[in-house]
Amino acid sequence: MTEEMNQIDVQVPEVGDVVKGIVTKVEDKHVDVEIINVKQSGIIPISELSSLHVEKASDVVKVDDELDLKVTKVEDDALILSKRAVDADRAWEDLEKKFETKEVFEAEVKDVVKGGLVVDIGVRGFIPASLVEAHFVEDFTDYKGKTLSLIVVELDRDKNRVILSHRAVVEKEQTAKKHDFLQTLEVGSVLEGKVQRLTDFGAFVDIGGIDGLVHISQLSHSHVEKPSDVVEEGQDVKVKVLSVDRDNERISLSIKETLPGPWSRIGEKVKQGDVLEGKVQRLVSFGAFVEILPGVEGLVHISQISNKHIGTPHEVLEEGQTVKVKVLDVNESEERISLSMRELEEAPKADQEDFRQYQAKEEPSTGFQLGDLIGDKLNKLK
Repeated sequence: MTEEMNQIDVQVPEVGDVVKGIVTKVEDKHVDVEIINVKQSGIIPISELSSLHVEKASDVVKVDDELDLKVTKVEDDALILSKRAVDADRAWEDLEKKFETKEVFEAEVKDVVKGGLVVDIGVRGFIPASLVEAHFVEDFTDYKGKTLSLIVVELDRDKNRVILSHRAVVEKEQTAKKHDFLQTLEVGSVLEGKVQRLTDFGAFVDIGGIDGLVHISQLSHSHVEKPSDVVEEGQDVKVKVLSVDRDNERISLSIKETLPGPWSRIGEKVKQGDVLEGKVQRLVSFGAFVEILPGVEGLVHISQISNKHIGTPHEVLEEGQTVKVKVLDVNESEERISLSMRELEEAPKADQEDFRQYQAKEEPSTGFQLGDLIGDKLNKLK
């Protein structure tokens, strides 16, 4: 009697019902299952195992797995079942909630295709190449099998369209990190950074998720024509924080202030009596400033420019000209160096100079001397 009642209670599943099944056998192109609480077997075609393309059924399930399955067809000897349909129904409900709340979740990249990445989240999710990272990625090969944090950015169940973004998650994290970093950043701090890009007016340096500007004037102690003469993209540098504008997220940095000054220990580099080569940087009424080391200028006083008398330095010098100079004095504490060009010139001999001055004062010669004239007159008297 009990056995008859149990048989009466057993209902044959209908199309659309969701049942539980235990995997009993895994073939290449289908999976055999035994339906729990129903003395009936079922078959899951390989195409109904996943929303993504499956090469072998064993890539998705194994024997003794317990699965929730939807009945798609009822046949005399077996039920035709779908794991994909159940996963999709649940996935769409879950995705709709995630889309509304902007929830961040993780998924493994199953495939790399033209234009982006594919993930299996119960349905096929697509991450366009432009939404993978905040930076440009040339080759996505290494992303297969990688787990990414994602948010849903577009959802259309009718079109079976799910667009996901990892970039949005990264940018949100960067924004939060940047905000926290700005709050703790202090003027005067010395940090390690990496040069991100160069412009005509300086270099942008990443100091931990946020870029600061090193103005061209802060790249070096010496004059810089263009930033690429001093630094290059990707270079690791040490920078000092000059100012922080938290409202506009602007940071001013200096490489120059982390470097020893050009006048540091100048007494060991330049000594009295040294003969050096330098470039005329500026001409002023009282002399010429000559750069003898990067960032180190010495003064050639107008009296030390030439052995000849000159009214202004412009008479014998021009800016940019390379000259030889002799060090007269080094004052490290006041950052002053006295130079001379005159002492490297050959001084004219005194007697030669006196004779030239005497010749300049003489009357023009008539071609004969007074003695000759008197002699002629005496001869005539004879």
